[in-house]
Amino acid sequence: MDDERRRVLDLLCEDARYTAEDVARQLDLAPEDVEAHVEALENAGVVRGYTAVVDWAALDDGIVEAKVELNVELDRETGYEDISRRIAKFPEVTAFQLVSGDYDFALEVRADTMNAVSRFVSEEIAPIPEVTQTVTHYVMETYKDDGIEFDDGETDDRLSYSP
Repeated sequence: MDDERRRVLDLLCEDARYTAEDVARQLDLAPEDVEAHVEALENAGVVRGYTAVVDWAALDDGIVEAKVELNVELDRETGYEDISRRIAKFPEVTAFQLVSGDYDFALEVRADTMNAVSRFVSEEIAPIPEVTQTVTHYVMETYKDDGIEFDDGETDDRLSYSP
């Protein structure tokens, strides 16, 4: 990827709401060149979509997020890609990666309640024949997501105490 296209991509990652004119002004490019770079990035599958970073805890909806570790056992007919195609189709799965370390896959799951997350994992994920173990971690608080800090704007005005 050339340097100019990379700089366009970096600005889109900073704020996907930037217009072609905004990016062009910041990089001293023509807006048409920025549009061509963005189109090329989209066509190449580098840019897969645009999304908002949401503080789900700020809503009164009670959305629950969980990180789920999966261990799997492969056989001659089944590989990681086969398993990933089955799991990625579920709308509850918001992110899904093959990882190194103590487990094979990392899932991010979102549902209306802890019970719904638990039911999803136990009724949809755990019964998959290749899945040998699941470990679910419920997100209690989010401090930073996708590079965005979640700050409530309040400062800690407590006085420090030292004996």
